[in-house]
Amino acid sequence: MNWDFIIKYIPLYEKAAWLTLRIGWMGIAVAILVGFVCAMIQYFKIPVFKQIVAVYIELSRNTPLLVQLFFIYYGLPKIGISTNAEVCGVAGMAFLGGSYMAESFRSGLDAVEKVQMESALSLGMKPYQAMGYVIFPQAMSLSFPAFMANIIFLLKETSVFSAISLMDLMFTAKDLIGVFYKTTECLFLLVVFYLLILLPVSLLGRWVERRLRHGGFGA
Repeated sequence: MNWDFIIKYIPLYEKAAWLTLRIGWMGIAVAILVGFVCAMIQYFKIPVFKQIVAVYIELSRNTPLLVQLFFIYYGLPKIGISTNAEVCGVAGMAFLGGSYMAESFRSGLDAVEKVQMESALSLGMKPYQAMGYVIFPQAMSLSFPAFMANIIFLLKETSVFSAISLMDLMFTAKDLIGVFYKTTECLFLLVVFYLLILLPVSLLGRWVERRLRHGGFGA
């Protein structure tokens, strides 16, 4: 292991890690918004839109992110819609993540018994009040484990951004391996930086999940 090489190229990996984080979290934020809207459409069974959301979810979940990125990055310019690599990365992440977030939110909403909505309405609450004060808090608590799993999954999926020439962690590792043939050192840095990104998210998710679980049982 060449430690001098590792120390020398840590700043390059750090720059790539910030790019990975920026695009990853922007994509996840949009995915959460898309997923929430889709879950609401499914929960309230809005005609036409419910069928459109179902098609979107099946299409998104059954095609690889790499194929989606290629379609956005190389396909859309053919029909006159130009974009850059970063926007493409965010759009691809949002398109893939939105379907997974929608399913996690929907499963949480479906897990809350319908009688709770009926009870809230019978107590004089408006439908939006019942959703905000009764249904949503329970649904979010129930769907949180799947929500965090989706976030970690999407952050790991950022490793395919190198396919559209984004200078992310994977691109940096492959580039340095191709130039210096320092495979062990480059992969070591790649693993370390992905751990630095993913481990805090995982630990935070576990802590919040325990807090929600204890709160749910009144501990």
